[in-house]
Amino acid sequence: MRIFVTGASGWLGSALVPDLLDAGHQVLGLARSDASAAALTRAGAEVVRGTVDDLDVLRDAAIASDGVIHLAFKHDIAFTGDYQAAAEADRRAVDTFGDALAGTDRPFVLAGGLAGLAPGRVATERTAPAIDGSPTSIRSATAQAVLALAGRGVRSSVVRLAPTCHGEGDQGFMATLVATARAKGVSGYLGDGANRWPAVHRLDAARLFRLAVEKAPAGSVLHGTAEEGVTIRDIAEVIGRHLDVPVTSVAPEAAAEHFSWLGAFLGMDAPATNTLTRELLDWQPTRPGLLEDLDKGHYFHTPAA
Repeated sequence: MRIFVTGASGWLGSALVPDLLDAGHQVLGLARSDASAAALTRAGAEVVRGTVDDLDVLRDAAIASDGVIHLAFKHDIAFTGDYQAAAEADRRAVDTFGDALAGTDRPFVLAGGLAGLAPGRVATERTAPAIDGSPTSIRSATAQAVLALAGRGVRSSVVRLAPTCHGEGDQGFMATLVATARAKGVSGYLGDGANRWPAVHRLDAARLFRLAVEKAPAGSVLHGTAEEGVTIRDIAEVIGRHLDVPVTSVAPEAAAEHFSWLGAFLGMDAPATNTLTRELLDWQPTRPGLLEDLDKGHYFHTPAA
């Protein structure tokens, strides 16, 4: 297949593109910079210049492709105070893809999220998100809109990704926790640290997206998590051991002061299963789990940016 990928040079996209190419697919990758374009060219992908705001570019690339995988999201503004604007831009891109693919039976795979899906409960692929009008629920509504495209002749699916998509080179949540522990001199967790985060290695996640675009039935909800839930205290203990700093509880009311922007997320309890996803696509995660990956040491080689 000829597959258009947004976010193709990003953390997950840079693992997905080689997986798709190795499986015999052609890849068109969206690139918003010269550096991204060069990376995609080196990987063997065809470059489409533009951003998620260039709706005409998105539409034309989708029409010229056999399927679309939409990974891109404006994380740069989402995590610096304007999540709603990022989510609204994402919805415009998704609607553009939906209109371009309607009636074609081509696949459209969206990267969604598991964070906040079912606080304090184990989420399954059948767990419906709350749509309450809050900025964060805009993304949930977008995911529901993608699933509804199944009724318009699109083989649509949503991969709800674990908040921790880990691996060597990660600059996300885990790298931020390590950088915070290094800066503060303690490896912290909120409260008793018993809250759980699902986790997946980026290479396992990339394989799931490839399987989804190849064979996920229309309207499928898939869970991109290899581990149901790893406690934040267990994570903090591994970080503390590697940095040789104390492991300590941080009061929830001090979360923002201690962890900065990450404090808004660190206390969430968001375990999630992947049973239905494994059965549907025969997806078998094989890469190291989160704690094992942390113990490999690559998160501690150099301070995170």
